[in-house]
Amino acid sequence: MKGEHAVLARLEQVRKSYGRVEALAGVDLEVRGGQLLALLGPNGAGKSTAIGLLLGQYAPDAGTVSSFGMTPHELQARRRTGVMLQSAGIPDTLKVSELLELTRSYYPHPRSISDCVVLAGLHGLLDRRYGRLSGGQQRRVQFALAVCGRPQLLFLDEPTTGLDIQARQLLWRAIRELVADGCGVLLTTHYLEEAEALADRVVVINHGRVVVEGSVSDLRGHLVQLRIRCVTALSAQRVAGWAHVIDARGEGDRLELVVDAAEPVVRRLLAEDATLRELEVKRAGLADAFLELTRDEIKEAA
Repeated sequence: MKGEHAVLARLEQVRKSYGRVEALAGVDLEVRGGQLLALLGPNGAGKSTAIGLLLGQYAPDAGTVSSFGMTPHELQARRRTGVMLQSAGIPDTLKVSELLELTRSYYPHPRSISDCVVLAGLHGLLDRRYGRLSGGQQRRVQFALAVCGRPQLLFLDEPTTGLDIQARQLLWRAIRELVADGCGVLLTTHYLEEAEALADRVVVINHGRVVVEGSVSDLRGHLVQLRIRCVTALSAQRVAGWAHVIDARGEGDRLELVVDAAEPVVRRLLAEDATLRELEVKRAGLADAFLELTRDEIKEAA
């Protein structure tokens, strides 16, 4: 698609404070067409402030914010943008079909109602009043409203909160289709497996600053740790003293190790327990990398 991977929205050295609290401290951020950017960080890290600036809800104290090469609050930029926030403020008395018709009227080339129904999984809900829907059904309606205008830039703030596994998988499939069609997506989520499954790029933000940016594999690369799981007669206390073992935990005959080198530890496990079974070695996942990169903030919260 033309313009794929072009920068659609950008923060450049942006600063934003609320009184004495500096929410963003010189942040650079880019959302590109045909890519999904996952913006991760602890509560209060600055994610919502970054989204609010990109949507033109308020102005930065310093730095520049742009959307499609213009300021985000301009009508031409807003008509090319879709948004699904955590709080929606949607009238409870309107039917789902009425909400879709109303929202579609704001855009020059909206999706058809039937396309919105398929994308968001709204089968059987069009004649239902919004206020009578379950929380998960309301989130699906909010997603449909966010994409009904055929946006080129889409902001999804915790989009699958409250959804069951089936509904979450449906939204994941829809998001992948949008990205494949060239849409640029900025996603915030507390489900790290969601970011791992969907993201082309990840930005971790903490204390209003970008901690690290890159692909999921790049973030994993910040950790050299590996995890070993097995069923063994060896105790965690015994294995904890071995070379290369960072942490050892046991529950019954199951043992889980965090190591900085797997091969010598696996060799010793097999040598000392001939009955060892169900051996599994895994690289650190995005959750491990996120926890490592935001450890200071987590300690303060605790």
